[in-house]
Amino acid sequence: MKIVGFETFLANAGLRNYLFIRLRTDSGLTGVGEASLEWQERTVQTLLHEWVEGRILGRDPFDVEAVIGGMIRDQYQGGSTVMTAISGVEIALWDIIGKACGQPVYRLLGGRCHPRIPAYANGWYGGATSPGDYAERAGQAVALGYRALKFDPFGTAWKTLDPEQTDEAVERVAAVRRTVGPAIRLIIEFHGRLAAGTAVAMIRRLEPFSPWWCEEPVVPESLELLSEVKRSVAITISAGERLYTQADFARLIALRAADIVQMDVAHCGGILASKKIAAMAAAYDLHVSPHCSIGPVALAACLHFDVSTPNFLIQEAFAEFDVPWRNDLVAGWNPIRRGEFRLADAPGLGLELDEAAIAAHPYVAHAFPSLWDGDWLTNFTQNAAEGREP
Repeated sequence: MKIVGFETFLANAGLRNYLFIRLRTDSGLTGVGEASLEWQERTVQTLLHEWVEGRILGRDPFDVEAVIGGMIRDQYQGGSTVMTAISGVEIALWDIIGKACGQPVYRLLGGRCHPRIPAYANGWYGGATSPGDYAERAGQAVALGYRALKFDPFGTAWKTLDPEQTDEAVERVAAVRRTVGPAIRLIIEFHGRLAAGTAVAMIRRLEPFSPWWCEEPVVPESLELLSEVKRSVAITISAGERLYTQADFARLIALRAADIVQMDVAHCGGILASKKIAAMAAAYDLHVSPHCSIGPVALAACLHFDVSTPNFLIQEAFAEFDVPWRNDLVAGWNPIRRGEFRLADAPGLGLELDEAAIAAHPYVAHAFPSLWDGDWLTNFTQNAAEGREP
């Protein structure tokens, strides 16, 4: 069996554009992947056709190690753009492999380790500004069945927080905690905003509200600063969504700079690379919780990784706070149920692209806002932009 066809599809999803891949084999099987990357969707699409396509056509889809390993070696410069392109194709290869074997991908990755896939909600706080806004939206997310919520209470902070900004952030977290009660887990997203000393001081201020973890408190490229923060606080620290190679994750893990490793399957080399990163983390008694803020094909790849990985903890969930046409893009596939993901046993990833739905929602330039723009929270979700309730 050889790969003989290579297609890409761009679709707008409000805040983001999704970039999907479809490979076709000479046996008629197809495999879908996703290579969405904020601000860079067209750039990744160009790279896919100019560089990746020629290295994938004619290859056996079962040769994942050779095909993907060869591209990672040959790409030379590194970074999120090329690693996202490679990751998207890798996901599509696994979809083909599963279909060829008549098995869901997770069974080819070691089988089911977990009877359920718990989810934490993200994207639920779009449009929120006041503590009351955050509290109201948190209550709506909990009503959907989520037992864990992630949010960024820091506005547009960068490196430092003045006393007023600090108090505002604390008040937002306090309001959410009062509303949801002690049983709901809160995850505080920093988006790499703060200097190390400011991050330590902020995390200590938030301790009374019992965060489950604090995510990416400092810039992602400085693992030494991250390690410094982790050693200075009692709260669990997570990181990894903006690391792209196994060597990056080996450093993160060896430094014990985070307690929870958050690789992004669609950016770090794909499903098999994520399994290798998880194995490294397991050797250090660390959990993994994949980052996934993009589209449904990337989410499907995460779910197959999750259910087959012993040290998996919980999966990020944006789907119920995305645009109303999200599921249409993949023929109605919708795995979320009351704060948990349900993974069916269809061969491959278990979903297919709907070309008509994709064509109905064309690419929109610069859809994703800067997290340091004052309007980012207003535009954070399509729900907020359209005035819809989650």
